[in-house]
Amino acid sequence: MVYKYVTDHIPTTTPNNRRPGLAMAATSITIHNTGNPSSSARNERGWLTNPVNDRTASFHLVVDENEAIECIPLAESAWHAGDGSGAVSGNRTSIAIEICESGRYDRTLDNAVELVARLLRQRGWGIDRLRRHYDWSGKICPRLMYDDGKWTGWATFKQRVAGQLQLSDNEKVNVRIVVNGAELSQHGKLEADTALVPVRAISEGLGAQVRWDQASKTVYIDK
Repeated sequence: MVYKYVTDHIPTTTPNNRRPGLAMAATSITIHNTGNPSSSARNERGWLTNPVNDRTASFHLVVDENEAIECIPLAESAWHAGDGSGAVSGNRTSIAIEICESGRYDRTLDNAVELVARLLRQRGWGIDRLRRHYDWSGKICPRLMYDDGKWTGWATFKQRVAGQLQLSDNEKVNVRIVVNGAELSQHGKLEADTALVPVRAISEGLGAQVRWDQASKTVYIDK
């Protein structure tokens, strides 16, 4: 992880109902740009509790080139999608991530890709769970992923997240194999809570013979 993850929730007493405290079982993740080229994640977090701010608008996470800040618990609603408070609205069903526009935006995007991939992976989701602010209310947001009438940046962002998910899937956990009290030199892999183990090594460790038939793609184990 190249960024720092900070939990700094705004109080439930924050003015203008920015943290309504409504329980949420999220079904998607919504991506935004902050719309402020000079504001950091820390600045955006501060804006939520700034007494000058009179908007009823909020978000769960904000990320810049250095850190990601969780401002509202991910199991609570935030006001970010611009589509009201209905049961299936983005405000009530989606985790909001604001991507800062300040500093090294390329590094910020790197962090956003990793953050989003981690959230998807934790929930067993794929990139089909990703939404734009635009998908909920038609606002051109995340604006820096919109290019002259096309969402080319958005498509690239999703592809990068998918690549990060694939990379993580390939980093499987090694599984030790012990046969009759003796640990084998070969290991298995843990994929999605399923242990994949080498048939030949285990079978031969149990005194069986293993034969592979290429034509029928069949493994024969005989003892």
